[in-house]
Amino acid sequence: MGSTEKHVVTGAFGYSGKYIAQRLLDAGHEVHTLTNSMHRANPFGERIQAHPYHFEAAGKLAESLRGTTVLYNTYWVRFDHTDFTHAIAVDNTMKLFAAAAEAGVERVVHVSITNPSEDSHLPYFSGKARLERGLEESGLSHAILRPTVLFGQEDILINNIAWMLRHFPLFGTFGDGRYRLQPIYVDDLAALAVEQGARRENRTIDAIGPETFTYRDLVLTIGEIIGKQRPVIGIPPRLGYLVGRIVGRLIDDVVVTWEEIEGLMADLLYTESPPASSTRLTDWATQHRDDLGHRYASELARRRDRNAAYGDL
Repeated sequence: MGSTEKHVVTGAFGYSGKYIAQRLLDAGHEVHTLTNSMHRANPFGERIQAHPYHFEAAGKLAESLRGTTVLYNTYWVRFDHTDFTHAIAVDNTMKLFAAAAEAGVERVVHVSITNPSEDSHLPYFSGKARLERGLEESGLSHAILRPTVLFGQEDILINNIAWMLRHFPLFGTFGDGRYRLQPIYVDDLAALAVEQGARRENRTIDAIGPETFTYRDLVLTIGEIIGKQRPVIGIPPRLGYLVGRIVGRLIDDVVVTWEEIEGLMADLLYTESPPASSTRLTDWATQHRDDLGHRYASELARRRDRNAAYGDL
């Protein structure tokens, strides 16, 4: 690909989008972003042109994508809230795909989730499945990446497990904690996205890391790495959810949702596919153990404050 090509990343001032954008800039590409946070602090300055999503104005949305070689889509919501829902995210993403087709975008790299299913009663997994089908039916050349859990400096889950281990005398898992996860380093996901952006055949890839943990072992491993080994006990899932809600009220965030608990316990964050990346969570956490979990990472704070950089919230 030549350096004159235009690449568009949704949410380039956020988490995974930021890493994709950095790799594209390093490769000499012209990079634009679609974002709800036009004034969020970011490390790119004027090197990235920012445009609002314009989900309610199809013509403007298509125009912002005109001349784009590859669209990298990371747009999604973690849970339903009064200000955002999975249903709205699905509808908006469908509009994005339609605008990409109208604008003549050559390739779409879309971030999904492992084990999506339109038959799932969990909106996260059924919504992701609907989007995969929508992208496939759009006729656009595409790659679908299916990560489980991302880890990196702006991560929420791994960081907040460490935060809880630093602040509480014990850690409770939902049930026996034997359900599995395969975390992938966010920059490895970005590298995979850019690699797939250079291709044209349609592909679906389980974007999983090289290590598989049970949830219980993940907590024990993080505790050992940061020097905060706590008793890890299994508790009834409903009780764990209630405790999460109480903690969430105290810190003004959504710590965990019942749907996330169900998804975890159903082993939906595990697949038997070979690893798609090489960075080990244990190695990364060891390198960052002095900082990991010292500050709580708030999902709601990131959505309410559209100016501060992700790492500052």
